Amino acid sequence: MNTIAVIGLLWGDEGKGKIVDLLSARADVVARYQGGTNAGHTVYYKGKPIPLHLIPSGIFNSKTVCIIGNGCVVDLKSLYEEILLLKNEGVDVDGRLFVSDRAHITFPFHILEDRENEKLKGSHKLGTTFKGVGPTYTDKHARSGIRIADLLGENNIEELFDLNLKTKKAIAKNFDIKKLAEEYSVLIDKLKGYFIDTVKFLNEEIDNNKRVLFESAQGTLLDVDLGTYPYVTSSNPTIGGVFTGTGIPPLKLKNVIGVTKSYATRVGAGPLPTEFPNEFEEKFRKTAREFGATTGRPRRCGWFDTVGVRYSCMVNGVKYIAITKLDCLSGIEKIKVCTGYKTQNGKLFTSFPANARLLEKISPVYEKFAGWKEDIRGINKLNALPKEALSYVKALEDLLKVKVALISTGPDRKDTIVKEKVW
Repeated sequence: MNTIAVIGLLWGDEGKGKIVDLLSARADVVARYQGGTNAGHTVYYKGKPIPLHLIPSGIFNSKTVCIIGNGCVVDLKSLYEEILLLKNEGVDVDGRLFVSDRAHITFPFHILEDRENEKLKGSHKLGTTFKGVGPTYTDKHARSGIRIADLLGENNIEELFDLNLKTKKAIAKNFDIKKLAEEYSVLIDKLKGYFIDTVKFLNEEIDNNKRVLFESAQGTLLDVDLGTYPYVTSSNPTIGGVFTGTGIPPLKLKNVIGVTKSYATRVGAGPLPTEFPNEFEEKFRKTAREFGATTGRPRRCGWFDTVGVRYSCMVNGVKYIAITKLDCLSGIEKIKVCTGYKTQNGKLFTSFPANARLLEKISPVYEKFAGWKEDIRGINKLNALPKEALSYVKALEDLLKVKVALISTGPDRKDTIVKEKVW
């Protein structure tokens, strides 16, 4: 079986888009299995950065079929706009992009609900992207959501909206059900050629020995069950999400690639144990261009955290890791790596705790490594790296007990060192 899952090991923004784009050159199918427009995977196409929020990053490989699985929540307006964007860039998506008819739909009232919910939390807000993703998943699990299949069938669309908005009395007055129904009838008609039974399609492709890659959105430490709750996303970016989000059984997945930056970042509220001091963080963020692809918000930055990444490797069964943005560490004299956490009373943690409040109060235990002065951007041969960079990568392998397969030294496909073959 030629199947691979590519999963983020941090709080998202690990560079999964580039890794998926690179690996999908040899894939027949790439499938997204969770999340919605809160994702932002930036791929460089013909030298130009193109952020994707719904469509899988494999779309730039002309022979690859891309799937948006049943575990995703789909903003149909954003999907249509993304399709037009790709077509304007010369990327042909027709016959290559398909969306699960079982996927739930994000509507304008979910986006408003997202904003209102965040306002109510005040100082305890989560730092949501305001894309309506959380409220869509809430409706899904409350069994009041609306799926693509519901709008394709014989159901009365106005009645579906009316039933849903009855659960949202505080904001229902802002929406005209008749206008919504008309608007989405038009959208469904424009997009109907993209909707299929993706569960059947994916299982048949795997049974026919096609190469299938599963692409996560966000990262393990944002998983609603396994992440830094409540500062998490509303779905499962972890390995279990592959199966529930696509309908393939676990025995059909052969390999798991974990993606992590050579340092740590996160957007929004929540613990980041290794966060840089303010002055250094501001300088580093500008140099490394750490701003969100979805919101444009500045990302918080910190040193590599082996406690968090080792936990992520464990829960996902990671066989290989891809390290991105190694070039961004050039010029730093001493590079720190977190190997444990200490509490205020001196207790040492070498495993990732469930309590987010505890994570906000701990002090990282660091090991220091020599940095390098050379600009390594664009290097694609392992032996061309400075010895200090090689030592740093080897140290991460030893601390994580997982092999590094890929090292990214820049945004383009060619700016990649292939250390181990994964297909």
